[in-house]
Amino acid sequence: MILDLFCLDGRAAVVTGASRGLGRAVAEALAEAGADIVLTATRPCAQTADAIRALGRVAVDLPADVAAPDTPQRIVAATLERFGRLDILVHNAGVIRRADFLNHTDEDFDRVLDVHLRAAFRLGRAAARPMAAAGGGAIVHIVSMLSFQGGIRVSSYAAAKSGLLGLTRAMANELAPLNIRCNAIAPGYMATDMTAPLRDDERRNAGILERIPAGRWGRPEDLKGAVVFLASPASAYVNGAVLPVDGGWLAR
Repeated sequence: MILDLFCLDGRAAVVTGASRGLGRAVAEALAEAGADIVLTATRPCAQTADAIRALGRVAVDLPADVAAPDTPQRIVAATLERFGRLDILVHNAGVIRRADFLNHTDEDFDRVLDVHLRAAFRLGRAAARPMAAAGGGAIVHIVSMLSFQGGIRVSSYAAAKSGLLGLTRAMANELAPLNIRCNAIAPGYMATDMTAPLRDDERRNAGILERIPAGRWGRPEDLKGAVVFLASPASAYVNGAVLPVDGGWLAR
C-alpha cells in the first residue's frame, strides 16, 4: 500500500534547530510517522521532546552549538549509542543577521555561514559514514527562498542558503551510489520568531502577502508532509531535489 512507504517505524533521526518553529514541526512530523528522534539546538528542546514522547516515540534532547567543530561527531555518536543506527538527518538550525550590506560585519557573516553551511557539511559527512555502512539513509537540508533570490539586508543569509542548496546537490551526486539521498526543502515566508521583524513591519508584511498566491504566511506545520516524504521510502527515486513549500511565492 502506498501509505506504507511513508512509514518511518524503527528509524532513528537527527533534527537540528529543533527547539521551536520549523525544527519542532519537522521533528514532530518524523515522530508522527514512527521515527525516534535526537533533538539538538543551542537551547534545550524540552517542549519538542515532550510532544514526541506523548506520541509514544523516543526523544533525546542534546543541547549543542551545531557550528562548533566537535558537535557533528558528538551528535552522531550520541545517536548511534542510543539507537544503534542513524537513518535520517534534517539540518534545520539557522540564524539570521539583518544589516545593510555596507555595514554587515565579518563576525555576523561568519556566524551565519558557520551555522547554515559549514555545520551542514560537517554534520552531513559525519552522518553519511554510518548511513553508508548500514546500507543507506536520507539527508534533508532546510534551505530558503533566498536560495533563489538575494533578499534585502540579509546578504550573509542569502549566501549561506544559496550555498546550502549547492551543497545539497553536490552531496546527492556523491552519496547516491551509497544509497543515501540528499534533498532540500525551501520554506516560503513562515510565521516564526525569525520572521517576526518582517511581519511587524506593516509595509514589508503587506508586500510579502501580496506576492503569495495562497494569501497567507506559512505555518511550521506546513512542512510536515514534505519532510516525511523526503525522509521516507516514498521518495526513493528523488535525489538532489529542492521542494519549495512557499504558497506559490516562486511561481508569482
